[in-house]
Amino acid sequence: MEKKYITKQGLEKLKKELDYLKTVETRKIAGLIKDTASFGDLKENFAYHEAKEKQAFLQGKILEIEERIRNVEVIENRQNNKVNLGSKVLASLNGEKEEFEIVGPAEADSLKGKISYESPLGKAIINKSVNDEIEVEIGDNVLKCKIFKIE
Repeated sequence: MEKKYITKQGLEKLKKELDYLKTVETRKIAGLIKDTASFGDLKENFAYHEAKEKQAFLQGKILEIEERIRNVEVIENRQNNKVNLGSKVLASLNGEKEEFEIVGPAEADSLKGKISYESPLGKAIINKSVNDEIEVEIGDNVLKCKIFKIE
């Protein structure tokens, strides 16, 4: 599996989620299995089988997050006056001023101003500098971008 890039904050968020799943959720489901096992014959106990399915789903999610953590490389924002992972950017997008942060795919959330470096806009502005103007094709639309500030 190829390495994916992530910010330090993104990695911490993944680790917290993993810890929560391994402690709180695992205990919760173990209790549910114990409770439903007491309902009688396990072959016909729908609640028990449903709890076991939840346990299997949780274990799959834990394994997935552990794999993601193993295959990420933390990139800190290198202040070199160019946009890169971790940069906070103030730019004009089709004439509207927007502020956003360039993050790894797992952290992306456009509603919170977090844009993946793998997105069309992210790919287009990586390694660009203040005052650079670019055009990004997104589907049938063209997005005009001018960078004002990089932090």
